Amino acid sequence: MPYPFKLDLARQRVLRIEMDEAAFRAASFLDERILTPATQGGWVPMQDFLQPAAAPQPVLPLHFIFHTGHVGSTLVSRLLDEAARVLPLREPLPLRTLAGMHDALPEAPAPGSRELFDGLLAALLREWQRGFAATEAVIVKATSSAARIAPALLDAAPRARAIYLDLRAEPWLATLLAGENSPIDLNGHAPERLRRLIAQRGSSTAMPATPSLGELAAMSWLAETTTRRAVLARYPQRVLAIDFDEFLADVPAHLRTILSHFGLPADPGFLAGVQRSPVLTRYSKAPEHPYDPALRAAVLHDSRQRNREEILKGLRLLDRLEAATAAS
Repeated sequence: MPYPFKLDLARQRVLRIEMDEAAFRAASFLDERILTPATQGGWVPMQDFLQPAAAPQPVLPLHFIFHTGHVGSTLVSRLLDEAARVLPLREPLPLRTLAGMHDALPEAPAPGSRELFDGLLAALLREWQRGFAATEAVIVKATSSAARIAPALLDAAPRARAIYLDLRAEPWLATLLAGENSPIDLNGHAPERLRRLIAQRGSSTAMPATPSLGELAAMSWLAETTTRRAVLARYPQRVLAIDFDEFLADVPAHLRTILSHFGLPADPGFLAGVQRSPVLTRYSKAPEHPYDPALRAAVLHDSRQRNREEILKGLRLLDRLEAATAAS
């Protein structure tokens, strides 16, 4: 199936690559990591991509997984792959491009910026509603930061539903600070998250001039969590909130709820045995590595010991930010 892998706004073109069903299921991220010397495809003019197909195309139900980052979204996506005949689109690159375009819309100097954004969004939604012979639905898992355009996606796809995964502040901070790449992740996303937080809450006076790693993590959690709360308030019937710790405590019940929310059949036999699924014993983003809830608990325990001071700094910052917002 030809898949729109990447948008090139500067050259006004779209890279399409050929992917089969197994390739979609195997991919943890639909980014450069899936490209190999054997990948087939080519660039097409953006104007051609924006035009609907001359012949009517089959339209499948389309749903979304939004999340605040590091909260098991890939695991949930893979479990849905096992539970139902869905086509997973995990973190498609064009969605990140759309999020960047959307950020620039209020001050975009180029004429036609809004029209191009709307046209690309409509074209991508058409593409994402395609599948294979056995596909019952397509489920797009956004990157955490791309969830900031959830309203644009849900408004443009009024029949789509979504889940929104999150964690409470303390386990989120412990999870993020456990990773070796935490400084890269936090510093890379910090400018956009801080801009979003200021726009959402109207104040940044409580942010330190040179935040520590724990304080950056806390600001990041608050930006993503405030975005999540706004989406849930705007679409209370269409977006289902899922706490990842609660999900792990009862995987069958939560998976049944998610399947029902998406209008997908729940196989009682699969749900009864889901705790023995290999998906729950491997690291979802890199299935070659073992990882299960017990190992996750051990990683969090270690992080809480090693990063105790940074976690406390982050939690104290959250208290100050809440106080500043309440006083404004």
